[in-house]
Amino acid sequence: MTFAAQVLTLYPEMFPGPLGHSLAGRALAEGRWSLDAIQIRDFATDRHRSVDDTPAGGGAGMVLRADVLASAVDHALERSPDAPIIAMTPRGVPLTQQRVRQLAAGPGVTILCGRFEGFDQRLFEARPIEEISIGDYVLSGGETGALVLLDACVRLLPDVMGASSSGDEESFENGLLEYPHYTRPQIWEGRAIPEVLRSGDHAKIRAWREAQAAEITRLRRPDLWERHGGTPDRSPSGARRKT
Repeated sequence: MTFAAQVLTLYPEMFPGPLGHSLAGRALAEGRWSLDAIQIRDFATDRHRSVDDTPAGGGAGMVLRADVLASAVDHALERSPDAPIIAMTPRGVPLTQQRVRQLAAGPGVTILCGRFEGFDQRLFEARPIEEISIGDYVLSGGETGALVLLDACVRLLPDVMGASSSGDEESFENGLLEYPHYTRPQIWEGRAIPEVLRSGDHAKIRAWREAQAAEITRLRRPDLWERHGGTPDRSPSGARRKT
């Protein structure tokens, strides 16, 4: 089964963008996933192809119209009825690795990209749309968020990463930030690779890495550390822990 992505956007030329390169690009060329960028303006009904209007009640900016967006969403639903529909918006639920894994395990995803002041609220009341945010900041539009979401999903598809275990110990997979990495040269600008990593003792190396991951998470992301609870077997992302 091919992971099929649809992106509803006012700027389809932004895709695949960076997703056409590296792992995602190779997987796209190999047919391991598909991407279709759909122009929202194609569903406008007036001669100006209008997709937005002034905010009800007054205020700055413009608001994306519910009727035009609903037509675009309905089109996407007809083409891929089993794929969840996600709107990229700063007021959405924060994206997590757990949600990424759930999406990557499914048939695909339809992503709705906002612009201007956002969407007419009635769209979310009338259609099964999940609102997701990639962080506590505001972008010019949802396209960048869509690229982030798709990149996170595609790398988890079967045979996309060179080794299936490549992502097992990365940040967020097991509830902690990742431990530090080192490579040659052994000494650089007077700084040496930690001796334990050169010891060949795999048990000690694993213990060192776990301790480093725990300490970095505790210091830099106390919110993650609190949710993790200091229990190494917890895996909020859904990734399997090695035993």
